[in-house]
Amino acid sequence: MTARSILLVEDNRQDEILILRALNKIHLANEVDVVRDGQQALDYLFGEGEFTSRADAVLPIVVLLDIGLPRLSGLEVLARLRADARCHLLPVVILTSSDEETDRLRSYENGANSFVRKPLDFAEFAHTVAQLGVYWLATNEPPHKR
Repeated sequence: MTARSILLVEDNRQDEILILRALNKIHLANEVDVVRDGQQALDYLFGEGEFTSRADAVLPIVVLLDIGLPRLSGLEVLARLRADARCHLLPVVILTSSDEETDRLRSYENGANSFVRKPLDFAEFAHTVAQLGVYWLATNEPPHKR
């Protein structure tokens, strides 16, 4: 069986590079797919739009989701994922630079599995992302399909 992918939903190219570098540093065997806005994230997960070839694809093992995205916010994406039976149990980690308590509260209210603030320091940021990778890919035990 091949390793399931990670979906990174990030519109900031610099943050994307740092996240990919940090995941690569832990010798991640999983592929990381990147989309740049909320609508692309939904299309990717539901196999619609430019991602119709993914219609029957296996869901990623985890979604790393920014809040401040173009077209649809991360919170809107999260709400739609939780409302759809196909993605109801899909692990979603909010990975954001927001330190607003309302964003944290709304993330959990909409079903986020975790809320992680992006540190400003590169070394701390890389360490945080590496810890996320290890936890969600090696430590966490996802639910089995029914």
